[in-house]
Amino acid sequence: MAIYELACTGGHRFEVIQSFTAPLPGCPECGGETRKIPSSFAIGGTATVPPPPERMPQTWKGTYCGDRDYITTLRRTAEARQKLEDRHPELAGDRRPVVAHEGRYEAAPLRVGDPLPAPAGTPGHSH
Repeated sequence: MAIYELACTGGHRFEVIQSFTAPLPGCPECGGETRKIPSSFAIGGTATVPPPPERMPQTWKGTYCGDRDYITTLRRTAEARQKLEDRHPELAGDRRPVVAHEGRYEAAPLRVGDPLPAPAGTPGHSH
């Protein structure tokens, strides 16, 4: 018997105790189909989840001006995150490349395919 954390397509999360060979139960709130999600606890140690790409340094300055050891660590962290997302696609965020992340885009980076916001002062643009 194991404890599994499950989520349904409606976003409800819950835990169940069952055999690993038993079929997953439906959501107790909406009856929707469920899937296993990574648990947030670890027994006998700590679990660390690599940060998503958007939390990794985005500038030359952020890499300590290209420090070789720091960049090697960042590469390993990014590879660990990629492996985690490959195993658990529900953790993968928006994978489109970021094209602007500074200035007015700092809080919400502009990604490939996003519509460009109208410049300030353009007719029809509300403040």
